[in-house]
Amino acid sequence: MSFSDITAPYSFTAGTSPLLISIPHAGIRLTQEVADGLSEAALPLGDTDWHIPRLYDFARAQGASILVGNYSRFVIDLNRPSDDKPLYTTATTGLFPDTLFDGRDTFKPGMTPDDARRQAYLDQIWHPYHECLRSELARIKQQFGYALLFDAHSIASVIPRLFDGKLPDLNLGTNSGASCSPELSGVLTNICQQQTQFSHVLNGRFKGGYITRAYGQPDADIHAVQLELAQVNYMDEMPPYCWSEIRAPALQALLQQLLEGMLTWGRARYSAK
Repeated sequence: MSFSDITAPYSFTAGTSPLLISIPHAGIRLTQEVADGLSEAALPLGDTDWHIPRLYDFARAQGASILVGNYSRFVIDLNRPSDDKPLYTTATTGLFPDTLFDGRDTFKPGMTPDDARRQAYLDQIWHPYHECLRSELARIKQQFGYALLFDAHSIASVIPRLFDGKLPDLNLGTNSGASCSPELSGVLTNICQQQTQFSHVLNGRFKGGYITRAYGQPDADIHAVQLELAQVNYMDEMPPYCWSEIRAPALQALLQQLLEGMLTWGRARYSAK
């Protein structure tokens, strides 16, 4: 089934390096049914990964390919499996989020999209995004012999329903070591340890969502890392969720070091093969 109001599920720019940056949760586009049905609590789209494409815009100069989902996660969550199998045993949200991160309802009573609509979202938004992701990883691997996938996310620094206290500034996830070489996660951790402005953790509350788990195959020379950022370091966490010209540059400098660290590691690792 096809619905005419679903168009351009993603934006993609091909790069020149072995690095692909996936940004699944920055989209704010809504279908008409979702827009009509959102609860008052959901209308500000607070669970969006605000400004992430802008935050990583520098990566174009590093040759990164960049894939950005255009639709809000309130339509369909691109970082959940298509069968909606839960990724975490703790509180989370699903493929079609019926609750917000803070536990409030996403939709007004009786206004949740029906099964036919949700199947269309899966067919016309989720699958095209993942087809592009798979295709680009295959192209990169064919060209370079390996591929590096960086799944970029952000979240409010305090959400009691999801985690206790304040979230570390940088939350690296490698599916508990299964999605990338331990050498690569060591490089990234070491870069974080060389600075003192931002706190960090590896495989803490956020170990990596579906994208990291599904596409990270280090034995096949595809290495995937998720980074969940605390939004307080580059934006205002309250509506209208403004970008911070004061705070963002320092975080961007560290992110640039992390991505350059991935690229340097890849060149060293695979030039020796």
